[in-house]
Amino acid sequence: MSKIIFNQFQRKQLESNPNISHVSDRSISYKAEFKIKAVKENLKGKGPMDIFIDHGFDVNIIGSEKPGQCLKRWRKSYQEFGEESFFKERRGMGSSGRPSSKEMTVEEKLKKAEARIAFLEMENDFLKKLEELERQAEKNKY
Repeated sequence: MSKIIFNQFQRKQLESNPNISHVSDRSISYKAEFKIKAVKENLKGKGPMDIFIDHGFDVNIIGSEKPGQCLKRWRKSYQEFGEESFFKERRGMGSSGRPSSKEMTVEEKLKKAEARIAFLEMENDFLKKLEELERQAEKNKY
């Protein structure tokens, strides 16, 4: 989130730009068509600042670093997912977390289960020893 806080006048001025879909106190949401156009112009060699100025943005309001930051993010999205990425909401999709257990072979499942059993047995032994030490400490206390 941006450190810049837009006042009411700045928000109204930004909302009047046809390339913006929404403005809050701290963020600007750009229209997908503008993002695509900006990325294509940038890939042809046009600078981020020039692109934003040519499309009616006041860089004094949005900040001089915002055009570069936006285009860096948009280029990455464009290269990974194409133009459709600007029209679809991708947040929360495509987990890159732990692979599903459904994809494991029987041998892998067995190996994983054996490792878990060994871990739990060691944990039980440790807890038994800890309880014994606590009992001895209680006895020695009195």
